Amino acid sequence: MQVQISGSKNPLGYLLLISPFFLWGTAMVAMKGVIPHTTPLFMAGFRLIPAGVLILIVAALMGKPQPKSWLGWLWIGIFSLVDGTLFQGFLAEGLVRTNAGLGSVMIDSQPLVVALLSLWLFQEHIGIWGWLGLGLGITGISLIGLPKEWIFHLLDSGVMITTDNWQQLFNSGELLMLLAALSMAVGTVLIRFVCRYVDPVLATGWHMIIGGLPLWGISSVVESQQWENILPMDWLALGYATVFGSAIAYGLFFYFASSGNLTSLSSLTFLTPVFALIFGYIFLNEVLTTIQWFGVFLTLISIYLINQRENIGGNQTTTIIDTNTISTQNLTTASNSLDV
Repeated sequence: MQVQISGSKNPLGYLLLISPFFLWGTAMVAMKGVIPHTTPLFMAGFRLIPAGVLILIVAALMGKPQPKSWLGWLWIGIFSLVDGTLFQGFLAEGLVRTNAGLGSVMIDSQPLVVALLSLWLFQEHIGIWGWLGLGLGITGISLIGLPKEWIFHLLDSGVMITTDNWQQLFNSGELLMLLAALSMAVGTVLIRFVCRYVDPVLATGWHMIIGGLPLWGISSVVESQQWENILPMDWLALGYATVFGSAIAYGLFFYFASSGNLTSLSSLTFLTPVFALIFGYIFLNEVLTTIQWFGVFLTLISIYLINQRENIGGNQTTTIIDTNTISTQNLTTASNSLDV
């Protein structure tokens, strides 16, 4: 399956497809100023629980049925632990312990894990062009996020950093970011099994609430002054990250992941640091280097290769999501027209 990037007659459908990654990238920019004024686990729970409540309210208005079997609730529980508690917990703790650029590279490397899991579990075709695209994507986000000293050292010596530096990196938070990426990748795959028993919109809402409660519970024990130092503008940023960066973004992402090709959809995650970089430049006056712009270029090429790999390889039989079928009127029923 592939995203029909070229030739789509419905730009709105394609915009909906990339909107989660746009919202995640801009939410990262919004959260930058909040992190010093709060605690990581409280912030992670705040991004999940209110967003989950909003999604369940929308699901109720849409007439979505609640889970009726114990298997449905069991899968929601597993999904909540992996993609809620573990992913957001590792991510929040990793963000305060690592360089933001390096952390972004590590968390956005998860399409590679998704591709491997999808190949193993669902026999999704990747092919030479898909693997090339994944490699270019990892290279692109590395150029965007890694310090240029690392890149030049890698080019000069062929070794990025020494063993001692690797140990220092993992002790300072990078291991947590890798665990977060792995958790997100597994969560992306799990949604396929969850949706055998539960509607994807409902599953997303419940997993946010159930996954967020342990984060707030742990925060109440090990953290202090979670909200005393938060400024009014910080609350606005938290609200944006919760409503747009969590409720809407995750709702759309897992809706598409429940039926579309996971390798192709997950590859769009490479767009997240691109959006974060561009909007950081616009709103935070962050300077973009020539290397970063080249990384953006490689990232966009990688997404094209992954999502057009069947056409490039001469096999045009599969589609991830026909964006012509997606509109604001029929989004709730679009999964019936997906070519799975």
